[in-house]
Amino acid sequence: MLVTLEDDRVVSVAGDPEHPFTDGFLCHKVSRLPERIHHRDRLLFPLRRTGPKGSGQFARITWDEALDEIASRFQSIAEGPHGPQAILPYSYCGTMGKIQSESLDRRFFGRLGASLLDRTICATAGGAGYRYTIGSGQGTDPEAFPESRYIINWGSNTAVTNSHLWAKMVHAQKHNGARIVTIDPHRSQTAARSDWHLAPRPGTDAALALGVMHVLFRDGLQDEEYLARATIGAEALKARVLADYPPERVAQITGLDKADIEQLAREYASTSPAVVRVNYGLQRHAGGGMAVRTIACLPAIIGSWRHRAGGMLLSTSALFPLNLQGLQRPDLVPAGTRTINMVQLAEALHGELPGPPVEAIYVYNSNPASVCPDQGRVLSGLLRDDLFTVVHEQFPTDTVQYADIVLPASMSTEHLDIHPAYGHPYLQLNEPVMSPPGECRCNTDVFRTLARRLGFEPHLFQVSDRDLAREMLWENQETQPAAVRGITVDRLSAEGPIRLNLSDEPPFASGQFPTPSGKCEFYSETLERLGFDPLPTWHPPAECHESAPDLAAKFPLQIVTPPGRHFINSTFNEVDSLRAIEAGPHIELSRDDAAARGIENGNLVRVFNDRGEFEATAVVGESVRPGVAMAPSIWWNRYAGNKGNSNLTASTRLTDFGGGATFFDNLVEVERVD
Repeated sequence: MLVTLEDDRVVSVAGDPEHPFTDGFLCHKVSRLPERIHHRDRLLFPLRRTGPKGSGQFARITWDEALDEIASRFQSIAEGPHGPQAILPYSYCGTMGKIQSESLDRRFFGRLGASLLDRTICATAGGAGYRYTIGSGQGTDPEAFPESRYIINWGSNTAVTNSHLWAKMVHAQKHNGARIVTIDPHRSQTAARSDWHLAPRPGTDAALALGVMHVLFRDGLQDEEYLARATIGAEALKARVLADYPPERVAQITGLDKADIEQLAREYASTSPAVVRVNYGLQRHAGGGMAVRTIACLPAIIGSWRHRAGGMLLSTSALFPLNLQGLQRPDLVPAGTRTINMVQLAEALHGELPGPPVEAIYVYNSNPASVCPDQGRVLSGLLRDDLFTVVHEQFPTDTVQYADIVLPASMSTEHLDIHPAYGHPYLQLNEPVMSPPGECRCNTDVFRTLARRLGFEPHLFQVSDRDLAREMLWENQETQPAAVRGITVDRLSAEGPIRLNLSDEPPFASGQFPTPSGKCEFYSETLERLGFDPLPTWHPPAECHESAPDLAAKFPLQIVTPPGRHFINSTFNEVDSLRAIEAGPHIELSRDDAAARGIENGNLVRVFNDRGEFEATAVVGESVRPGVAMAPSIWWNRYAGNKGNSNLTASTRLTDFGGGATFFDNLVEVERVD
C-alpha cells in the first residue's frame, strides 16, 4: 500500500503497482483508511471509567496511572486465592501482523501465568479438516489461478473478501475460457458474477461433495492411477458414496436439483485444470470440519493435483515457516495452565467453565462485545462489577463501553510489523510512516512497560520490534527454513514484499502428502483414534429441520451471517461513509417466506430465537431460497436497532474439529415490527 502524507497526516492511500499479487489496487474498504486514521472518534489518551459499567463514561488519565493500576490489579489477582489463571487475555486478528499480535503479548501472559486463549473463532475447523486429509495447509498457488479452466468458489464470496484473487479468476475466465462456479446458500456478489451459482441449504456442503463423488465413481470419471499411487482408503470411500449418497438423496438433503449435482461432477472431472477455492463460511456449523475435509478429497479423486492450476486453496498461511515459537515463548507457560476457547466467552465470564472464575480480562486486537456468539450473555458478563476489564483499542467500540481502563492503540501506519499472508505467498515488512497521534501506543510498547512494572526478565521483554522481527525470520539461527532462506528484515525494508522460496511445481503432483501415511487420506486412522468417522461423511447441522424438528417448528429459518460488504467483521463500522453505504442492518428473505409472514420489502423486522433477538430491515427477493435468511454482519451494537446485532441469536456450540464457532448453525424466526 502506498501512503501519501502531508505534514504527518495521511491524505490518500493506494495499491502498490509493484506488488506482484495485489497489482496496484486496494479493496473498497481499505481505500477509506485515511478516514479511520484521522477519525474524530479515534481514541487518543488513556481513560478510566467514571460511571456505571457499560455507560461509556470515562475520564482522561496518564499512561503511568493506567499502567500502574493494571499492574497492581494483575499482581493482586495473581497473588489471590484463584491465582493468575483468573486473568484472561482476549485477542484475535484486529491487528494481523505477527509482531503486534503474537509476540510480547504471548510472552507477557505466559510469564504472568494467565489463562490461555484458544483463538478459534474464524478458521480452525476448516484448517483441521483440511489437514486431516492433506496433511498440511498447503494448496494451489494463488498466482496459478489465471491458468485454471474450471474454478469453484465453495463457501467463498471471493469478489468481496478476496478481490485480488477474484481478479485472477476473471482473467482466467476472459483469457483462458475458464468457467467460474460458486456454491453458496446466498446469491452473493461472487455468485451473481459467476457463470453458474448453486445454492445448497446451509450445512449441506459435505453431502453435496459426497454426491459429486458418487457420480465420479459411478461414471468412471476418477483418476485411477493417481488414486492408487497417492491416496489411502479409495475403495472404502467409493463403497460409501455409491451406497449412501446417490444424487437423488443428495438432492433432497441440499435442496439442489439432481441434474445439477450430476452436471457439477461431470464438468469438474472433464475440464482441466480444475481448482476449488474453499473458504471459511461453510465450516461455521457443527459439522464444519468434516465438511472441509470431505471437499478436500475431491482433487485427489480426479487427479487435479497433477496440475499447477488445479487442486484446492484454503489458505496460504501454512506456507510461512516463521519462528513463532521463538516469538511467543510457550515455554514460559506454567504446566497445567487451563485454556479457554474464545467462542465460549459467555460461559467464561459467567463462571461456567472448569477452573477459577475470570476476575480480569485484557482485550486487544478484538471487539468481543460485538463479535462473540451468545452476545447477550457476553454483555451481561462484561457488566459484572467484580470484573476488571482493560481494553486497548483504536476506537470506542462496544467492548470499550464496558472497560475499566481504556488504552489508545496505534494503527498499521504507525508501528512496525511483519505480515505473512493467507491469500498469497509474499512476506512483507510493515514500517511506520507517521507518528502515532495523541498518546497512542502499539501492543508491544504496552507489554514492555507492564512487564517492567511487574519485574519480568528484561531479556524477554525489553526487546525492540525490529529485533523481534529478526527473531521471527530466524536471523539469529544458524540456518533459516528453506522457504524463507535469505529473507531478512533488511531485505524486506530495501526491496518490499518478497515471495517465499517456493517451487513452481504443484505441491502434490508426485502424490507425496505430509500425512502419517504419506498419501491423501480418504481414510484417516488419526480421526478413528479420536473417535470420529475415519471416512468423509455428512451430519446435518445441529439446528435444522432434520436434526432438531421441534426447534425448527418454533424457529423455521436457517440464518447465515457473512461479513457485510463494507466491513471487515466489526472493523470499519466507525467509518461514516462505509456505514452509510451499508445502510443499516438488514436481512434478506425469499418472497415465499416474506409473504407467509406479511413482510414487505423495507419493513422493520424482529429476528429472534430463544437466545436473543435483533432488528433489521427486510430485503425481499431471490437472493436466498425459502427456509434460509441472510443478515450481513457485524454491526456495532450502537448502530443496530435494539442495541445488539445478529450474534444475539448465535450459540456458543463448537464445531466437530478445531473448536470453531458455529455462527451459521442457527435457527430463527422473523416477524414484522409494526
